[in-house]
Amino acid sequence: MGTRKKVHAFVRIKPTDDFAHEMIKFRDDNKSIDIHLKKDTRRGVVNNQQTDWSFKLDGVLHDASQDLVYETIAKDVVSQALDGYNGTIMCYGQTGAGKTYTMTGATENYKHRGILPRALQQGETNRIIASHTMNKNSSRSHCIFTIYLEAHSRTLSDEKYITSKINLVDLAGSERLGKSGSEGRVLKEATYINKSLSFLEQAIIALGDQRRDHIPFRQCKLTHALKDSLGGNCNMVLVTNVYGEASQLEETLSSLRFASRMKLVTTEPAINEKYDAERMVKNLEKELALLKQELAIHDSLANRTLVTYDPMDEVQIAEINSQVRRYLEGTLDEIDIINLRQIQEVFNQFRVVLSQQEQEVESTLRRKYTLIDKNDFAAMSAVQKAGLMDADGHLVGEPDGQSFGLGIAPFSAKPGKKSKSKKAFKEPPSASSRKEGASSPGSVKDMETLSISKTQLVTYAKDGEVKDMLLRDRETSSIEPLPSDSPKEDLRPPRPSTPPSKPVAFEEFKNERGSEINRIFKENKSILNERRRRASETIQRINAIKREIDVTKEALNFQKSLREKQGEYENKGLMIIDEEEFLLILKLKDLKKQYRSEYQDLRDLRAEIQYCQHLVDQCRHRLLTEFDIWYNESFIIPEDTQVALKPCGSIRPGMVPVNRIVSLGEDDQDRFSQLQQTVLPEGPDSVSFYNAKVKTEQKHNYLKTAVSLQSAHRK
Repeated sequence: MGTRKKVHAFVRIKPTDDFAHEMIKFRDDNKSIDIHLKKDTRRGVVNNQQTDWSFKLDGVLHDASQDLVYETIAKDVVSQALDGYNGTIMCYGQTGAGKTYTMTGATENYKHRGILPRALQQGETNRIIASHTMNKNSSRSHCIFTIYLEAHSRTLSDEKYITSKINLVDLAGSERLGKSGSEGRVLKEATYINKSLSFLEQAIIALGDQRRDHIPFRQCKLTHALKDSLGGNCNMVLVTNVYGEASQLEETLSSLRFASRMKLVTTEPAINEKYDAERMVKNLEKELALLKQELAIHDSLANRTLVTYDPMDEVQIAEINSQVRRYLEGTLDEIDIINLRQIQEVFNQFRVVLSQQEQEVESTLRRKYTLIDKNDFAAMSAVQKAGLMDADGHLVGEPDGQSFGLGIAPFSAKPGKKSKSKKAFKEPPSASSRKEGASSPGSVKDMETLSISKTQLVTYAKDGEVKDMLLRDRETSSIEPLPSDSPKEDLRPPRPSTPPSKPVAFEEFKNERGSEINRIFKENKSILNERRRRASETIQRINAIKREIDVTKEALNFQKSLREKQGEYENKGLMIIDEEEFLLILKLKDLKKQYRSEYQDLRDLRAEIQYCQHLVDQCRHRLLTEFDIWYNESFIIPEDTQVALKPCGSIRPGMVPVNRIVSLGEDDQDRFSQLQQTVLPEGPDSVSFYNAKVKTEQKHNYLKTAVSLQSAHRK
């Protein structure tokens, strides 16, 4: 990349007999121009109108000849274009101020020829002109003439060459409709000209502001065509043509302001180097032939046998595969090294043999064993219930010794107890075992902790029983509650008189009895957040790749259109493209490959996020359910009611609504007793008397009922 440099801006004053010497003055450095404007007395005594302006440019051309203009403005740009730098010379100013004369000149006299002599004569015949009060031959369109240069070395073996272009821009003049007096079609053309020049000035202002990220090049065709020239890889020179008369002083100020803004724009010119693909291929082929000859000379000097450096065929690859197999079996002591291709193919065949052996081992294991995926929670839970795996996930060998398993045997597995182990394997899981199996809701963290193999082995003889248990476990896994792990009644702490608030009790529950459920919930949630973060990063990478693809497509389309304009070249029926277009095609192909890979990763992450979200919701539901049960058992349900419930039943106290449990055992007699104690006279002795009387009546009624039942049974 080249160094950044500012745009050069010059001002050329049109010669006139009525030059405003009092209002326009030049300094001694011949680079500054001062404008003085008299105050308008019609605005009154208090008049804050600005009257003085000073503009510092790169040069002021006053009463300058065409030769001096070319030497000052265009000579360096053209010289650097021959060295591979792009260049642009643009004339801007009021209509009739001498832009076309500066750029094209006059054909009547050789001395009056402009920057673009003769070459613009053919294009000038198709340019529309019109007449108005400001200019008799006013150009009604912008003219951009581009010269393309391409310099090759005289040495045919040098594939590098340089290219450049020179843009010579003659803008249509800006005009005030009140002064030009345009009407009809000329008025409409003037409107479009002023509009395009306004868009050009907006682009210049945006380029001069370092804080602006977006440059409005697409507002009109003029700014889009000058996109490379304005602030790009180009040496930019601006010639501002102005009037020297007092009547045109306002337009002169406007043109000088435009020149000052243009000086704020920076460009970054660099040499445009390219490579001739056809010459490059020929040079590489020549170099390859020379290297082969040099290798042959080294082989002959070293008394080596004939060595071929061509790619290997199928027969040679099969021979190397046979050598590798015999080397691994031990029948071949060593493999002779011939050349680099043979070494690479030997390593490749080692990889092929290793892959085949892994497939054979896996197929052998599949024929003898049932493979269970570690990621399948239901399958792992069923294997643990069957006694084939301990709590740490290690497989346990069968005690009878008829088959085997991988892992560490639990402490309870002792030899000589075949009947118990078989019975424990064949019996259906009990309620307590189901609760123990459901204590882990399938943590995603456990799912990702992979061992050397991703599968576990279970003996084939038990395949049918394991599958039945898998089905039963999947049917009941969604409704099985987590283990309560409640302590014994005699170890339960005393109940407080006032139940705590549920938020406080929930924190206590998470730290004590629900700590395991809370731990699994937090792990699953952290894994879910990590997956979401990775998905967000993947989406950002996909968006960045998509934007880069769009930019590459736009550049490729521009190169194609440029090739079509310049003319397409064919060689033996094949289209010839330049290196820049070829590199863009390769870049677009790589970007599309990255986009597909990132998109597939995003789909996989979304599937994992959906599964993790399901596990998090399941853990949250079970955590809240267990908390409600624990809260009701610990603070709400009376202790005598809990004792009255069946201790080993399938219904736990916390699973029944509180109002139903509190009302268990309350009949009409109990409610009568409570009412009796409330309405009795205020006498403590009377309460004891009535209670004894009620119990005696209850005992009498019980005996009477028992006798009647016995007599009915005898009959």
